[in-house]
Amino acid sequence: MTAYKPSPRPTFDGPARITRAGVTRHVWGDREAGEVNDWIYASTDRIHCLVFGVGPQGSYRHSEEFRTIFGADEYLHVLEGEMILADPQTGGIVRVPAGRGASFGPDTWQHVYAHGTEPLRVLELFAPPPSAGTSGAHARTRPYLERSDWRYADDAHLDGGGAPLPFRVHDGRDALLRYEPGVLTGVELAAEHLTAGWIEISPGGVSEMRAHGGDLLLFALAGSTFVRASDGEGQVVAELGPEDAMYVPMGSTYDIRNVGAGTCRLVFGVAPSFLP
Repeated sequence: MTAYKPSPRPTFDGPARITRAGVTRHVWGDREAGEVNDWIYASTDRIHCLVFGVGPQGSYRHSEEFRTIFGADEYLHVLEGEMILADPQTGGIVRVPAGRGASFGPDTWQHVYAHGTEPLRVLELFAPPPSAGTSGAHARTRPYLERSDWRYADDAHLDGGGAPLPFRVHDGRDALLRYEPGVLTGVELAAEHLTAGWIEISPGGVSEMRAHGGDLLLFALAGSTFVRASDGEGQVVAELGPEDAMYVPMGSTYDIRNVGAGTCRLVFGVAPSFLP
């Protein structure tokens, strides 16, 4: 049996560009839970950001050693493939195609399946982070859900009853919008510990200088984005291509701009507070 070990926790002393080629690789899981490939971008004392992936028809569930119930707010954005996200305790299930997101709160069991014929790759933002004891350590404090009790359907809803779904699926229509000329921000999750959503920047668009009351992760999806960030001790200017990221620590200021011909698209997460 593979023993559980905490995942790596890359941190940074100031604003930093993180390339997909340079991120920390990690594999976790066992035969019962399934094995998952992680690309870990950052794991500070405020926010955790990674991409996880499984092959076609792949999945992760949970086992005694690898328990997938955490004490954090989570936001997932599907980069490739189609995700079936299931709570095996309640039977709540959602389907999330590429380009859309899902969110859920603390103490929610989660199983993930790659639906269809493509590999599945998902961006995950997570706060409070594992350094606060919210991942493996927290999971061991929760009652264990035996395999014989797993449910992948909530038949109570057939009679008009049943508990609310533990997951929200986001397609942009429920986003809280913030607009600057050329820069559109959609907040899809505004939870106690994590604010997350997306940013679209038109060609030539430049945001105002911003600051947040938490650590920021910007994850580029498309286009060529320049990010300029200052923490008072120095300034970092970075260009982000697809699946590059930028870490901006709490107390820093930053702006973002589109230097290409197409629309720039990014996913962001801020923890613990979006407002300065």
